[in-house]
Amino acid sequence: MAEPLLSAHGLTRHFGGVLAVDHVSIDLRPGEIHAVIGTNGAGKSTLINLLAGELAPTSGEVSLSGHALTGAPPHRLASLGVGRTFQRSNVFPDFTAFENCRLAAQARNARPWAVHEKALRCPTSGEAARRALAAVGLSRRSDVLAGLLSHGERRELEIAMCLATEPKVLLLDEPLAGMGAEESQRVLALLRELKPERAILLVEHDMDAVFAIADVITVMADGAVLAAGLPEAVRADPSVREAYLGDAL
Repeated sequence: MAEPLLSAHGLTRHFGGVLAVDHVSIDLRPGEIHAVIGTNGAGKSTLINLLAGELAPTSGEVSLSGHALTGAPPHRLASLGVGRTFQRSNVFPDFTAFENCRLAAQARNARPWAVHEKALRCPTSGEAARRALAAVGLSRRSDVLAGLLSHGERRELEIAMCLATEPKVLLLDEPLAGMGAEESQRVLALLRELKPERAILLVEHDMDAVFAIADVITVMADGAVLAAGLPEAVRADPSVREAYLGDAL
């Protein structure tokens, strides 16, 4: 089993008197898609925000390749190869798809010394943007304003922006939300292509998609881990079936 790229141990987060995440530990390994599931309010998005540096934990530790990063801000984590997407589309609507990806690539590969060079002429960020758009199948839409793309295309663009930063770890918060069946299958196929060299955390409500693609599943309830393991074991766990999946699964 590969060593974890991103690890969290005992992560806890309080919001006043509310315990949103309760001593959660999780390891994200290269070559694995690790799905986190649970009902609304289970703590999934708070967990991903803690892993991405959007929130500081009340207690617990986060490490990347064995190096402590607890409380590091998002830009620090991004520079070290941690990329994330959000529940809601988070693109620049007045910029083209290519410009969105180029800006994301520049954030990872900043060149503050090149004060006389136009950003549009930066070959590194431009090539990273083109590769990312090609990966998600948006090359032919690269010159379209992001605000004019369909909902599914905007979700794909957000993944492309994440890929443009050349991440080692992908934190994906409901990437299939609002997508049709064909778009969802295209994203799942992309994740399968990406996983051999990356660690992927997938927060998702589509159970068919989760059980079709996940290598490991963690189930959360009331901020804590209810169960974790291989999909078959999680599906068969009586506590999971009672609390979340229901008799249909």
